[in-house]
Amino acid sequence: MTKVFIGVLIVTVVMIVIFQFVDPSAPATITQAIDTVTNVNSGDTISVSITGEVTRTGTYLLDNGALLSDLIKAASGVTSNADELAYDTSYVLSDGLAFYIAPKYNNTDVCSMEPITKVNINADSKEDLQIVNGLGSSTAAAIVSYREKNGPYKRIEDIKNVSGIGNATFEKVKNYIRLRAA
Repeated sequence: MTKVFIGVLIVTVVMIVIFQFVDPSAPATITQAIDTVTNVNSGDTISVSITGEVTRTGTYLLDNGALLSDLIKAASGVTSNADELAYDTSYVLSDGLAFYIAPKYNNTDVCSMEPITKVNINADSKEDLQIVNGLGSSTAAAIVSYREKNGPYKRIEDIKNVSGIGNATFEKVKNYIRLRAA
């Protein structure tokens, strides 16, 4: 009798673990799955990724013309630690983009009550930008020059368009930049 009880208990635990990873928004039927594939192939949707301070990071299919606010809604909203000055909810999405929602407070310091010191890539001077570790004199000058030539940055990922800033530098500075002043 105890072997049966232990077997049922193990099966129950395994099922609980499996159900935690099942996506409730996944199509429930084959017809819904076919409809989803048809929509993707018809060009009516775009695929956009979001990470950082959102409830559910991932890649989402949205309608053409969707805004960043729609992507955030699909990701079940931002966390209370999201820096609203580091993203623009009215940004019109296009296929294949990826967004990072930066934090206000340092995630590695649980007790931190002070917000992260950030620079505004759309307004700060070359000297002000250099306070961020990873943005030297020439990189800061390139950020300002790019901004003057191309207009304001629309998303923090646009800083990767600046010569000398690749994925490694972006990963280093992404929590220390914003688009608007406080």
